[in-house]
Amino acid sequence: MGWRGIFGFEYGIMQAPLGPDISGPELVAAVANAGAIGLLRAPDRECPDYIRELIRKTRTLTDKPFGVGVVLAFPHEATIKAILDEKVALLQVYWGEFPKELVDEAHKAGVKVVHQIGNLKDAEKAISSGVDGIIVQGHEAGGHVIGQDGLITLLPRVVDLVGERNIPVIAAGGIVNGRGYVAALALGAQGICLGTRFLATEESFAHPAYKRNLVDLDDTEYTDMFGRARWPGAAHRVLQTPFFKDSKLNADHENEVNQPIIGHSAIHGIDKEVHRYAGTVPNRTTTGDIESMVMYAGQGVGLIKEILPAHEVVKRLVEEAKSFIRQEFQGEQ
Repeated sequence: MGWRGIFGFEYGIMQAPLGPDISGPELVAAVANAGAIGLLRAPDRECPDYIRELIRKTRTLTDKPFGVGVVLAFPHEATIKAILDEKVALLQVYWGEFPKELVDEAHKAGVKVVHQIGNLKDAEKAISSGVDGIIVQGHEAGGHVIGQDGLITLLPRVVDLVGERNIPVIAAGGIVNGRGYVAALALGAQGICLGTRFLATEESFAHPAYKRNLVDLDDTEYTDMFGRARWPGAAHRVLQTPFFKDSKLNADHENEVNQPIIGHSAIHGIDKEVHRYAGTVPNRTTTGDIESMVMYAGQGVGLIKEILPAHEVVKRLVEEAKSFIRQEFQGEQ
């Protein structure tokens, strides 16, 4: 069964790379120490020295393998070279193509490549470029969502496309508990990737008010309201906070550039001003009008009732999945 692990990890549970810096060394190490797959999030700029520092800091907190996620829509060549030099276990890529030559380069460095896709066409490209795993992101997912298909329809199609090839397919989008894990396995996935559930952990670098809203609020919306200038055409799923509900009708033709500054944040070691409608979520360092900032979340957020340590999230996912399968299917065996 899928919880027995993929890519040599103990469990087939992956923590999504939460941007811009929410899945930092503390969260990734906690996930790795629990036997699951933790992914750092590389900054959206060339930063080879900084990414090495981030990887090495994580290694002081765990002796287990982990990976790094890179968004291909931003400059990344030097960053990826540094990631391969550091020989992390996995390179996760998203929002663009990662050609066969680069996959081969990663393999030479002993690094496996996992490509996140949102439609069948991109899954075909990922398979032909020789990737080691595919994350299928359903439209239910939080943050930046590339596809329009729901997980329950897209996932089995990608599983069929992969066929007999030894490429694990990992389900992402709206999964927060053991029932979601079992559903993904039933659709043919060999693992699951969770963002929102790991965002709502003690070790995530999200601002406490953001975490509190993940517990208190239940509804999300797919929009392009935040970060339009910096990342045009990149729609995203956000929490329906009071600010979002009040602003969405007025924000149709606005972008963050001509908006007032509503706070300040240190992001990957750089101090930044946060404008209204910026695409940057509040982290632990953020000050100002936190409740008016973007808060990404997937559709499973209504099932999140508490902030937990990351190791507890992993433990519960495995225990709930095993228990559910025993209860529901033991008569079939």
